[in-house]
Amino acid sequence: MEEIERIRTRDQIPTEDTWKLEDLYATDADWETELATLAEDQKTLSAFCGRLGQSGQTLCEYLENMERVNAKLELLGNYCMRRADEDTRNTAYQAMSGRFMSVAVALDAACSFATPEIMAISDGALEDFYAQYPKLERYRRFLTDLRRRKAHTLSAAEEKLLAAAGEMAQAPDTIYGALTDADMKFPDAVDAQGRRHPLTHGTFVKLEESPDRDLRRSAYENLYDGLDGVKNTAASLLNAQNKQLKFFAEARKYGTAFEASLDATNVPTSVYKNLIEAVHQNMDKMYRYVRLRKKLLGVEELHFYDVYTPLLKDVDKHIPFEQAKQTVYDALAPLGEDYRAILKEGFDNRWIDVYQNEGKRGGAYSAGTAVHPYVLLNYTGTLDSQFTLAHEMGHAIHSYLSNKNQNPIDADYVIFVAEVASTCNEALLMEHLLAKTTDKKERAYLINHFLEQFKSTLYRQTMFAEFELNIGQMTAQGQTLTADVLNDEYKRLNELYFGPDMVVDDRIALEWARIPHFYYDYYVFQYATGYSAAIALSRRILREGEPAVKDYLGFLSGGCSKSPIELLKGAGVDMTSPEPVNQALKLFGELLDEMEELTRE
Repeated sequence: MEEIERIRTRDQIPTEDTWKLEDLYATDADWETELATLAEDQKTLSAFCGRLGQSGQTLCEYLENMERVNAKLELLGNYCMRRADEDTRNTAYQAMSGRFMSVAVALDAACSFATPEIMAISDGALEDFYAQYPKLERYRRFLTDLRRRKAHTLSAAEEKLLAAAGEMAQAPDTIYGALTDADMKFPDAVDAQGRRHPLTHGTFVKLEESPDRDLRRSAYENLYDGLDGVKNTAASLLNAQNKQLKFFAEARKYGTAFEASLDATNVPTSVYKNLIEAVHQNMDKMYRYVRLRKKLLGVEELHFYDVYTPLLKDVDKHIPFEQAKQTVYDALAPLGEDYRAILKEGFDNRWIDVYQNEGKRGGAYSAGTAVHPYVLLNYTGTLDSQFTLAHEMGHAIHSYLSNKNQNPIDADYVIFVAEVASTCNEALLMEHLLAKTTDKKERAYLINHFLEQFKSTLYRQTMFAEFELNIGQMTAQGQTLTADVLNDEYKRLNELYFGPDMVVDDRIALEWARIPHFYYDYYVFQYATGYSAAIALSRRILREGEPAVKDYLGFLSGGCSKSPIELLKGAGVDMTSPEPVNQALKLFGELLDEMEELTRE
């Protein structure tokens, strides 16, 4: 393996490889000017206190102002947060993000009267409002969904108190991010030739993909030994996160934080539990995959530092970013030219921040705005990086179409459907790559990557979801989440999910400390449900063509105009049934069959 080049500073990254935040605000000063206007907006909205039940016109005027101010908040928040993510060590942008959060929380607290007042309007009176003031119909979906949670809405004074606590409630996540992204340093990983490679959260997976087992082991041990040094701090943060979720859930009269989280997006808790049960019933396939990996790597013991490295190393080539863009563009032809025109617009107009730099936030994400989406990557030229590009642009185009086709109040799709578009893109990319090759080794390599997606998304994310569910239950029962408690539970689940052919050591028990999604409030299960839905949708698109594409684009354009379950049903998938999960895992088994045949000696 060639020595990894040193990580560049932000000013060494070419402008064309960075996102164009000037499309939000031309300068920091413009952002400051806009932020200052929120003080007047707060006065405007506060003036409606005590009046929302007077008439349809008054209620409509409040909602119009709320929608306008929320649109402004979206742009302000995106600018300072995206700037802060460019270099998490930049204290100026950290300060801007902090000031924005303070203003946003104050505004939220000032408007806390609204929900109780809207809840107090009788059904009959609200119907009269719609009839007397037709403009209010614009907000019927929003009002109906809001009033769905009437039993969990408190008095105006109580709502104001909870809103004021919002900034404090973000502390565990904020501190965790500062600890892992900015403050934690790890010793360089060392390869078999004694060469050193920079080790960060951003470079870890790349190092774990190396064919050099000494390098993989070194990176693995150095990262987790570093996490071991802060395990008590990390456990305290995760404990605090779960305590604050418990507090807010109980304050709103939910049985658990789990119920509160899923109710927020109108997803039945049975969907979450059905996922775990379906995966448990298909563990045999995961164990087959682990055995196959052990066999193909030719190792006596399979360790967790062996789970990322490609099985067919001579096929693993560097993919320049321009080539990755073209391949993704070609692969998404089944979605039609209108879809690909948006994709090209994003590629050509700096929607994407491409490469890693010192201090940059790790991982990848897409952030939708009314201007256009912004995509953060840490592109490394691997096949996985190419799939990440397809994945994040799926998110981006989902946001783009929802923003273009829905009113701002209905444009922000809920997290349950958030991973569908991204994973559908990945599935179509895989089908495209498989269709292009007849080479036995390359086909085996690609199928292995597909198998890895199933392993990392359906199995691994479900394991994360089960961990999150279990520690939430521990918190509900009054148990403190110490490092030992978290390590024991996480190790137990790794043994369950990876089976007898994997060495489950004490270091992997600390992996919970490097997973930021545990601060996202029961988010991770949606990767697995979204993956299952996406597999079903991608196959329908390839099988049926235009009718399926039309339904799919309707789903992408739907925002939150319907419940997430109904939106997916409109695209042809019913996630209240375990069938999509079972069908996806059936495909996993079929791919395993082919992989075993292709690699049979």
